[in-house]
Amino acid sequence: MKITDIQVGVVEAPLITPFKTALRTVDSIRNISITVYADNGQIGLGEAAPTAVITGETHASIREAIMEYIKPAIIGMEIEDIAQIMERLEKCIYKNTSAKAAVDMAIYDLYAKRYNAPLFKILGGYRKALITDITISVNGVNEMVKDSLIAVERGFNILKVKVGKDPIGDIERVKAIREAVGPNVTLRVDANQGWTPKQAVRIIGTLEDADMNIELVEQPVHYSDIEGMRYVTANTMTHILADESVFSPKDALTLIEKRAADLINIKLMKTGGIYQAQKIVHIAEANGIECMIGCMLETKISVSAAAHFAASQKNITMIDLDGPLLCMNDPVTGGPAFDGQVIKMSSEPGIGFSL
Repeated sequence: MKITDIQVGVVEAPLITPFKTALRTVDSIRNISITVYADNGQIGLGEAAPTAVITGETHASIREAIMEYIKPAIIGMEIEDIAQIMERLEKCIYKNTSAKAAVDMAIYDLYAKRYNAPLFKILGGYRKALITDITISVNGVNEMVKDSLIAVERGFNILKVKVGKDPIGDIERVKAIREAVGPNVTLRVDANQGWTPKQAVRIIGTLEDADMNIELVEQPVHYSDIEGMRYVTANTMTHILADESVFSPKDALTLIEKRAADLINIKLMKTGGIYQAQKIVHIAEANGIECMIGCMLETKISVSAAAHFAASQKNITMIDLDGPLLCMNDPVTGGPAFDGQVIKMSSEPGIGFSL
């Protein structure tokens, strides 16, 4: 089963409501889709999310990386030789992690189809269903409370609350949401690098003193400020989740050695795909650090690949795969079933899409 061709396209999906964080505001998803063709007629699907403020990639750079560097490096290779494919994928161009992720997941899609099994089974098969949170975009207090109540009415009991634009107002936002949804809804707070270390300690400490019962705070300070992350982790009781600070297995090792976070958020667009993400999970597990699986603004194509990966790993204990739930429609048919907060894995081979 050899790779014969790779084609690049576009996948689009309008969002139900604008997605707002401390870094950006987005109304519609417009990502790069890829199709990897094999000599037996099978195809593998992948997706790359151009997120310039995080990975540094654009539509143009992703296309260039795939067509001019990645494609020539792996055309003609046997799908069964997946470790060799991933070695070439990693070495053929520096960084460009979203471009690599799209190809990686398409290769894994074909790899699982080669053995006529769903991908999560091939990767480990730890669980058959996942419970995801849903994102509450950063807005005024009243709008965030309204959005939180709507999410709870839809059956979500884990909310990921975006903050980081207004440190003073962030405390009010979280308190108002907690009061509105009650004590039984899990709240995760994501600052998207929006605070300084001292601001983070003060804000988190205030929320702790007010018994807001926050499960975790994600990436409170700038991704490059590992000492700042360590300072926040050491001076708060709430679990600190590293996101943008961890792209690679080496980043994960550095963070763990410095005790700069309690948890690690893995996103395929940061790691360059499933192959490198597995290394991070294993490093974290060996050091007693639990992981979250997250996503950028992605459609069902790449989020489904992430769901298969998450379902295969015991040490992925938190799920933030709400991308398809934020979209007005799905661009593909098949894959895992996104039923409210529950993501149910299917028994279809590969990632499970039908075209």
